[in-house]
Amino acid sequence: MKIKIISDSTCDLTPALLEQHNITVVPLTVIKGSGEFKDGVTITPADIFAHADATGELCSTAAVSFGEFQEVFSRFHDEYDGIILIDIGSDFSACYQNACLAAEDFPKVRVVDSRNLSTGQGMVVLEACRLAETCDDLDEIVEKLNAYTPKVEISFMLDRLDYMVKGGRCSTATALGANLLNIKPCLEVQDGKLNVVKKYRGRYDKSLVAYTKDRLDNREEIDRTTLFLVHSPVKENEMSAVRQAIEQYGHFDHVYETIVGSTVSCHCGPGTLGLVFARK
Repeated sequence: MKIKIISDSTCDLTPALLEQHNITVVPLTVIKGSGEFKDGVTITPADIFAHADATGELCSTAAVSFGEFQEVFSRFHDEYDGIILIDIGSDFSACYQNACLAAEDFPKVRVVDSRNLSTGQGMVVLEACRLAETCDDLDEIVEKLNAYTPKVEISFMLDRLDYMVKGGRCSTATALGANLLNIKPCLEVQDGKLNVVKKYRGRYDKSLVAYTKDRLDNREEIDRTTLFLVHSPVKENEMSAVRQAIEQYGHFDHVYETIVGSTVSCHCGPGTLGLVFARK
């Protein structure tokens, strides 16, 4: 059975991985000023950060529309025996709802809610590719993916909170207190929602090392096959410190470094770093 795997652009997988697995990406829309741009096609995170620095205004995002999903389903419907689309978590965007509506006209299409974002979603996409090589039943693949999504663990460290403040996800008073006390929050996707789970204090590179140790050390339940190190980006000394900590505490078969895409960058800002892996 020939199965096509599709994802929206928030999966934040590298071009090499997308090409290797023949994954088609449907871009979300980024709104910058009065213009609309396509994530990863006509706008980059650097463009988003430059706009915020120059104007003090954040870019916003819009979900892939019903019509855009219909177009991509039509493009591959006759070529493949089945199509599986993995979307950003339904609590973060309307992509999943729009895709489900579009899929009603295409009996060979299945839509999966990743319950995640960035390379947390990317992990689900890669699992779909693996299953598509060995399984010929679309509904069975979807069932297995729905069982896999709760096993994906993604967390982020934030060096600055101004993007969260401007986006209405953090109060000015909280951000001011965090800055005065040099607090760096750690956020984790839990049950499809993003929550603050811990706060680190001190220099960011030191906080990142402590975060990496907390996430990876002495955890027998981690599947040590694949780790994603995703950032938006961070400074080289901070990346170096995290890489060394991963070598000390990680012991993964494969470690991939990816850049946070334009959609997620609109909300997290520069200086963000996350670790993504699956539990057994």
